[in-house]
Amino acid sequence: MSPTHLQADVRPAARRAAEADAAPAPRLGVAVVGGVAAAGLGALVWSRSGQVPAVLFAIGLALGFVLFHSRFGFTSAWRQLVAVRQGAGLRAHMLMIGVAATLFAPILATGVGWQGATPTPSLAPIGFGVVVGAFLFGVGMQLGGSCASGTLFAVGSGQTSILVTLGGFVVGSTLGAWTFTFWTGLPDAGSVSLTDVQPFGYLGAWVITIAAVGAIVGATYAVARRGRPAPPVDRAPVARRGLARAVRGSWPLWVGAFLLAALNALTLWVSGGAWGITFAFSLWGSKLLDAVGVDVLAWPFWQDPGNLAKFEAGVLAEKTSVMDLGIILGALVASSLAGAFVVHRRIPGRLAVGALVGGVMMGYGARIAYGCNIGAYFGGIASFSLHGWLWGLMALGGTVVGLSLRPLLGLRNPRPTDAVC
Repeated sequence: MSPTHLQADVRPAARRAAEADAAPAPRLGVAVVGGVAAAGLGALVWSRSGQVPAVLFAIGLALGFVLFHSRFGFTSAWRQLVAVRQGAGLRAHMLMIGVAATLFAPILATGVGWQGATPTPSLAPIGFGVVVGAFLFGVGMQLGGSCASGTLFAVGSGQTSILVTLGGFVVGSTLGAWTFTFWTGLPDAGSVSLTDVQPFGYLGAWVITIAAVGAIVGATYAVARRGRPAPPVDRAPVARRGLARAVRGSWPLWVGAFLLAALNALTLWVSGGAWGITFAFSLWGSKLLDAVGVDVLAWPFWQDPGNLAKFEAGVLAEKTSVMDLGIILGALVASSLAGAFVVHRRIPGRLAVGALVGGVMMGYGARIAYGCNIGAYFGGIASFSLHGWLWGLMALGGTVVGLSLRPLLGLRNPRPTDAVC
């Protein structure tokens, strides 16, 4: 899978140079504020929670930087594939997953992590929760305009409409925690790891995963050959060339894929588990309810010993919480240095409704499906769990339904006649 198949810059050199010259100036004041806030919050996490949460916060900062500069999208990738058969985004997903699986395999096989951490795969049961939850997430991300990771880096870059999506995420995730035992009480097939369905352990699971990744990449090219050629993917402008591009952006998709895979593997090695996002939303929402007198600890979800330990640790210690905060601040610094940090003060009514409804659907869906596009799809597949593949398939089905609903909210879908999508 050549990086040039994922993203090729075919603009004339003169045009690229003109775009670089016309790029907005960096928002240095905002960048300084973001940097100071990141340093202060990182120091607070270290002093209150210790070294490991502080390192995870730093990894979150790096993830925010990468997500923003590569504009690595999940929502847009599935939308483009379904609407106009443009598979570049999905091929970037497969590159990211393939690299992550290659890095995950030896870490999981040896079981050796940082400072005594024991790396464990992201496994989840094959059941109604995954099927329904991932489908709801697929619908919701097309209405809300972003996925879990996209919501965080969009908030960091000043997109206030996505704050509504984030609020919906927190509400939906909290509702999902409240009703979680309903879904876990339904029949399921248990967790299925590819390491257990053949005799060669992680090596065999890696071979199966890479073969599936290659088949999907081939399928995207086959789909693209049917009918009218798909419009190319719109690219973010390149602010600078050479080394300055690392700070000002934008980056090719394949660079984002490699870096996200590496940072996910680093998260697995440091914390013992893959990167996740949406557990923090259940924690934040439940903490808010607890503060106003709701007895959330009576919910079976929080009576689980593992979940209860995370609740008691708090928002400055729990893994996904500190990483989410890091992603927001990392994206804030990255967007400011790129000159792209802009606060949108007016949100059209229908857009706000879509953002809220989509956020609630994604939050609820992620909770009952054991994760979102990061924890279940990315982390699940890279951990060789069958539920990750099922999650992706159901989210793709939800995307089809979500696209049909977008026009009701005044949202436009890509068309084959577009110059770019």
